Amino acid sequence: MSGHSKWHSIKHKKSKEDARRGKLFGKLAHKIMIAAREGGGNPDMNASLALAIETAKSNSMPMENIKRAIARGTGEAGAGQQLEEMSFEGYGDAGVAIIAEVLTDNRNRAAADVRKVFNRAGAKLGETGSVAWMFEKKGVFLIEKECGCDEDDLLAVALEAGADDLRSEGDLWEIVTDVEHFHSVRKSLDESGIRPETSELTLIPKNTIKIEKDSAKKVLRLIESLEDLDDVHDVYANFDIPDEWMEEEAASMD
Repeated sequence: MSGHSKWHSIKHKKSKEDARRGKLFGKLAHKIMIAAREGGGNPDMNASLALAIETAKSNSMPMENIKRAIARGTGEAGAGQQLEEMSFEGYGDAGVAIIAEVLTDNRNRAAADVRKVFNRAGAKLGETGSVAWMFEKKGVFLIEKECGCDEDDLLAVALEAGADDLRSEGDLWEIVTDVEHFHSVRKSLDESGIRPETSELTLIPKNTIKIEKDSAKKVLRLIESLEDLDDVHDVYANFDIPDEWMEEEAASMD
């Protein structure tokens, strides 16, 4: 499994009991607002909105919050926030490539906050495009093996729907697919009664970097600090860190 997917899964499980759930709901609401603003408020006609709603539900976000975010995005609840999408690229410890994606109503504030986090971590911000070429957009589904899914059956369902690959990673199955097949794979899993732990369109590194434990701590804490920023909604990196180190670091952040 790509390191960022494992880290995301660990953080996803933590978020269910996280004291910062209010902040998480705010980030999810922003995604829903952007999707509704760009493609309308009907998830049956707006695939991006349907995915944003699914992600919000998987994080136990109340339907009332979801409906309010849709209304704000479509303008039904007034003018609402004017949010812009931005992307920051740079390098963390040991040359790990990092991308931070932002939704903000204040470009200057967002840029200053991201720059401050990079500087405090001894990391370096780069120009637009400096690391983006190292990643490609893919659909990723993480499924807990405790679901009782048979590997051959799961593989058949995934490949028939257009998935690229099924990988066994610890206590999880990871399905990877091209963007164009993401929704067909999700529909096929749903029709087969298979509920992913997470399903998302994400950036996956084309190649990863193995790093030492000290560097791993620095990189994961940099990512954690970026994710803590109100305007940052996703962070991607091309590290290769053993699962047990990530588990240890996640536990130390409780």
